[in-house]
Amino acid sequence: MSEPNRHKGKSVLVTGSASGIGLGIVERFLAEGAQVAGFDLHETQANGVLSINGDATDEAAVQAAVDRVVAEHGGLDVMVCNAGVIAVQPVVEMEFAEWQRVMDINVNSVFLGSRAAARAMIAQGRGGVIINASSGAGRRGVPNLSHYCASKAAILMLTQSLAIELAPHKIRSNCYVPGHIETPFWGGIAEGFAKVTGQTPEAVIEGFRQTVPWGRFGTADDVAAAVSWLATPDAEYVSGQAIAMNGAEFPF
Repeated sequence: MSEPNRHKGKSVLVTGSASGIGLGIVERFLAEGAQVAGFDLHETQANGVLSINGDATDEAAVQAAVDRVVAEHGGLDVMVCNAGVIAVQPVVEMEFAEWQRVMDINVNSVFLGSRAAARAMIAQGRGGVIINASSGAGRRGVPNLSHYCASKAAILMLTQSLAIELAPHKIRSNCYVPGHIETPFWGGIAEGFAKVTGQTPEAVIEGFRQTVPWGRFGTADDVAAAVSWLATPDAEYVSGQAIAMNGAEFPF
């Protein structure tokens, strides 16, 4: 349940904000009183959001988005690097261009967003929070998702390194590690696995559902609740961590 005014006075920027988990995070911070900007190729449709269109893998566009948020919202307190993509493909059939595409969107966008945010936060001199999107697939290998798994594992190490390096500036860096979350991505994921396994998309989805001890897939709200907490003073001593929301599927 959201808490009104929990983030009152804070400035938040979320990448990959137009749908799914990103939109859920935007809506959560808005409901809790923050000034929120969404950065995405598509319009971020949420009441009260500053929607900025752009490519999270474009260095100049990311810097421009951060600069605009600082100018219009009086600074940047929380950066959520959520932009990402998933694709199902056997490694022996994967073109190098596809590997590069997934790495660019999933890893390079997080580097660019984190770097731009860190520069702004250091200049402000009041600390800040950087929260990056990893995945349960970044903690263990999954057949036909080699590029996705590798990209999400990279984010874990990037986030840990940022936490140590930026701690003297009182900038915390953590990542959230979703398990199976119901988002618009699911149709494409199910079709991809159906193609390589010979199952129907419905059977693929049900098979994944049965791996979750909690008995259901997660929602964008489940993820947004954890992200919101990571941005609060209650999490002031939490940095360099990977916080999972997975219904006990991968307990660590």
